[in-house]
Amino acid sequence: MMLRWYIIIVVVAVAAASLVSRAPSAADAPHHEIVAGSADAEPARAALDAGSSLDPLDRGIELKRDASGYFYANVQINGAQLHMLVDTGASIIALSRNDAQLAGIATDIGMNEVVGEGADGPVRGQEVRLDRVTMGDRTVEGLPAVVLNSGNQSLLGQSFLSKFSSVKIEGDRMILR
Repeated sequence: MMLRWYIIIVVVAVAAASLVSRAPSAADAPHHEIVAGSADAEPARAALDAGSSLDPLDRGIELKRDASGYFYANVQINGAQLHMLVDTGASIIALSRNDAQLAGIATDIGMNEVVGEGADGPVRGQEVRLDRVTMGDRTVEGLPAVVLNSGNQSLLGQSFLSKFSSVKIEGDRMILR
């Protein structure tokens, strides 16, 4: 069991290290208009990224690729609204130190534990468990995650994405159902 977690952490850390070094910050990401859904979808739409939309019939979530080529989504973690890079290659959610603080997640001061190996060497951070993760009308409780000691972009990984029955990329759209 411990070896499994180590492998998961290593995969996330490698993905995080490579993406964080290339990804633009949330402030650089352009915002798009929400595509309208049904009136009863209003609360779910409020939690979506401005580059996302809800399909009113199947309650699927559609994300639009931004100018940098990445998919982003606004996600609520423990009630805090966070702008996250959707990373289908990451095993679990990886949070920046700042986003973890916004979500009320307590971490050690130094966070010197090696949680994986990245392109630039050891990736340091801390393993945590998230109380609640919400995107659109989808909420999952008790997900494992890591808080990274460095980097400013949080990643939304498979521990959350796998809760959808399908995740498809069609051109410049990612569709989660």
